[in-house]
Amino acid sequence: MAFGSGASLYFATLREPQAWVAFVGVTVAAALLLGASRWSQTRALTAFLVLVACALGGFSAAKLRSDHVKAPIAPAQSRPERLQGWVVDVISPGQGGPRLMIAPARIGDWPAEATPIRVHVTLRGGYLPGPGEPISLLAVINAPPPPASPGSYDFARDSFFQSVGGVGFALGPAQTWAAPVAPPWRLRLTMRINAIRWELTRRIVDTLGMRTGGLAAAMTTGHDAFIPKAEVDDLRAAGLAHIISISGLHMAIVGGFVFAIVRFGIAAWPWLALRAPGKKIAAGLALAAVLAYLMLSGAPPPAERSAITAAVAFGAMLVDRQAISLHALALAAMGVLLLQPEAITQPGFQMSFAATAALVALAEVWPRPVREINTPWPIRAVQGLWTWTAAGAAASFVAGTATAPFAMQHFNRVSTWGLISNMVTEPISGFLMMPGLALGAVLSPFGLGDWPLQVAGFAIDLLNRVAHIAAIAPHALIVVASGPAWTLPATFLGLLWLCLWKGPLRWAGLPLALAVSLAPKPAAPDAWASADGSAIAVRSGKEAVLFRPDVKLFGAELWARRRGLTPVESEAPRDSLYACDHWSCAPLTGAPVRLAAAWNVKRPLRDGRLSELCGSAEVVILRNDFPPESCPVPVVLTGRDFARGGSAELYRHGPGKWRIVWAQDLRGRRPWSWGIDTR
Repeated sequence: MAFGSGASLYFATLREPQAWVAFVGVTVAAALLLGASRWSQTRALTAFLVLVACALGGFSAAKLRSDHVKAPIAPAQSRPERLQGWVVDVISPGQGGPRLMIAPARIGDWPAEATPIRVHVTLRGGYLPGPGEPISLLAVINAPPPPASPGSYDFARDSFFQSVGGVGFALGPAQTWAAPVAPPWRLRLTMRINAIRWELTRRIVDTLGMRTGGLAAAMTTGHDAFIPKAEVDDLRAAGLAHIISISGLHMAIVGGFVFAIVRFGIAAWPWLALRAPGKKIAAGLALAAVLAYLMLSGAPPPAERSAITAAVAFGAMLVDRQAISLHALALAAMGVLLLQPEAITQPGFQMSFAATAALVALAEVWPRPVREINTPWPIRAVQGLWTWTAAGAAASFVAGTATAPFAMQHFNRVSTWGLISNMVTEPISGFLMMPGLALGAVLSPFGLGDWPLQVAGFAIDLLNRVAHIAAIAPHALIVVASGPAWTLPATFLGLLWLCLWKGPLRWAGLPLALAVSLAPKPAAPDAWASADGSAIAVRSGKEAVLFRPDVKLFGAELWARRRGLTPVESEAPRDSLYACDHWSCAPLTGAPVRLAAAWNVKRPLRDGRLSELCGSAEVVILRNDFPPESCPVPVVLTGRDFARGGSAELYRHGPGKWRIVWAQDLRGRRPWSWGIDTR
């Protein structure tokens, strides 16, 4: 907890600390640990010194990690460039189409020291290159996008720690490129592994079809490029979207399946069972299976975290320690944070360890069943069914309750039928789907993978039916506004208190654990503008009216959900409140917010249009750099303002009085925010 708090403090600062701060922090932490081990006379003082040392270590580790992964970031521009490089992997598709991760060899005339290590490019038509192919394409490359709204999740920070320094879109189909030199050996190895994963992905999709094979491939190799959008929407509404991302559930099923099969096989051979440590052999092979699955999945951060947790559990068995305990969980969390301090900011880490801590705490207090002697097997079967049903329901309820605050704060969604959906699908995924996919992946190179894949496909069809039934049920998905910033850390501390403390005092953490749910929500802003001023939305009651429903829709939906609003994607409600043409909007009588906007940057407005905008509004947003004095209204925001401040939320505090909150002011000057112009 102290180590993670120190890392959180680093990411919460608005200015990047100097490198010497990290080295001083490490030195002081080492001195405190030495003092605690040699000279401390009381247990309380020892605990205090150790916690302070861990907090300093967390802060320093985050800073050192940031300096280690620091890489060039593409400048903010709109000029097309010729991109030449190697396809590293096929990544999750965006709204514009399939996407590639590319290792650039050259981008236009950019110098080598300013060329990003990795870029993500959305393709438009043409064939889809596979990993390892050298390609050339004309694309617009920009810095990773800043937060969609002030205080929201910073995707550019994730890109920074993954060495992705640019994102963009292709202006034409990809072409084959004759690379003059071979890529570095490490890149060749990565592309070779990804090519094997991509080949297996295509084989699974060809065997099971697009509807079933897309989800099967995502859970086997991590490639989710073939999952239909309707299927993803159903899984999300049913609270089953976590199945798509390879994480703790998948690692536990793969490792547990191998462990159970090996241990059962050894126990079934009496000669070997009497001479070999079956549990340790099973744990060692299960650990090898987890590591192999990690490589097969492409080692995304969630899978890496889950593999570390599984490695700690199976490693505990190898050294005769308890595999499932809060001590083991703490060791796994410390290992993850030492390698990836940035994980403390990511929803996946927070939800994964909160759920695991809650489940381990449940296991500690769950009553041990009495083992009867000479009980008839029908009675034992009924008792066992009841025990497992009760345990499954309790586990689903506890895990869902532990992760709900994070889902509400980060994703602003609550799946009403998520508990029931997870209870129904757990045996399907644990006993049919994941074992079938594991056997299919292993046997496919030998031409024997069809029958286990068919079993997995049958299980996926069942899972999709459950998801669809839950998705169309009444009130399946509820939008919840995010709470104040302090509520999520408070909830995390409250949950940990509930899990770590024993006795009646444990319930003292309950008020903190419910902070996200109980704390009053901040007032919703009256208007929002994207980071470049090209997309604008205004609040009308409980709805967000979008000026341009076909532009930056993802960001607009994120902002609307974060504020508890429903985005209106059709133009009819907008046209009843605002007079809009293709390039601008002006408020009509009865508009909820007197805001006008013009978003064209390549051609001037028609004669008299600027006067119409300025004469009918209190706030005018202009993407071009018009001089503010040309529009005599209380608030004028131009392209230069957005280049400096990023996305914005506007709050009205009376006639002509407005407060503007900029994303960059909350984001600070950090290495991952260099794409913002601070002139």
